[in-house]
Amino acid sequence: MRFATLMVDGVQQAALGVAGGRWAPLCRLADGLAGDLLGLIERVPDPGFLADLARRAAQMPDSELIGADAAVYRPPYRRPRKIWGIGLNYREHAADLDAPHPDQPASFLKAEHTIVGPGDDIVLPPQSRRVTAEAEVGIVIGRTARDVPEREALDHVFGVCAILDQTAEDILAENPRYLTRSKNFPTFFSFGPEVVTLDELAGYGPDLERLNIATVVNGTTVRANTVANMTHGLRRLISFHSAMMPLFPGDIISTGTPGAGVIRPGDVAEARIGAMLVLTNPVTGPAAGATRAHREGARP
Repeated sequence: MRFATLMVDGVQQAALGVAGGRWAPLCRLADGLAGDLLGLIERVPDPGFLADLARRAAQMPDSELIGADAAVYRPPYRRPRKIWGIGLNYREHAADLDAPHPDQPASFLKAEHTIVGPGDDIVLPPQSRRVTAEAEVGIVIGRTARDVPEREALDHVFGVCAILDQTAEDILAENPRYLTRSKNFPTFFSFGPEVVTLDELAGYGPDLERLNIATVVNGTTVRANTVANMTHGLRRLISFHSAMMPLFPGDIISTGTPGAGVIRPGDVAEARIGAMLVLTNPVTGPAAGATRAHREGARP
């Protein structure tokens, strides 16, 4: 199944994908499902519940559906409890940065104020002269995970999504201890347009090993690679972090990038993940995009 959060009658609402690239707003399918996608994820619905939603969505009249061309995508949700980022999870990317390759996942936390969605501006901060955009595949946790063995890790996943993770690379180069600062400027985490359940991606292999991730800037692929070439795969990342602290429904693990592209005002950055909808964000300087990036639903 495919899920997204769209603007529906002026309000952000979760929606379920149906045939033809159309969307069925969940608020029109079941009571209590108004709001963004996090509300559905936090309910920890059983597979039968989701299957029932899919059946009802397939029967929804065309007049109630939102066509692909009319869909206005917002971030799937804005307030996860945690966003884990993973650094240097592809050996080639570590070589790009002339950085030692970590034997364990090199993780860091990002805060909710960094979140934007498809089409929002990535706003370059005045403190940095070199910002990069990095396409990554994100894991969306579906049920609480604590001390989960790798063999059971994917049982705790709601779905996966495309991510653009930004880094103030010049700040990070000053001192590796500046990682948190370099990663947490507003608009430095875009995700969407959709969250796709694992059954939809079965053709990429049981561990999504054939899923391709590409960082694209202005239509040119900066670097691409597959999940199979991650040092720490999806199961390992979930298990490792669940041993450190609980992972809750809606938590996101951004699994690392095959390569980063330098971005400047006027550029367009993209994350292309398999056959999923492309995540696209324009890039602006600090003044022009400050309002637009959080135009709906952001915390004041």
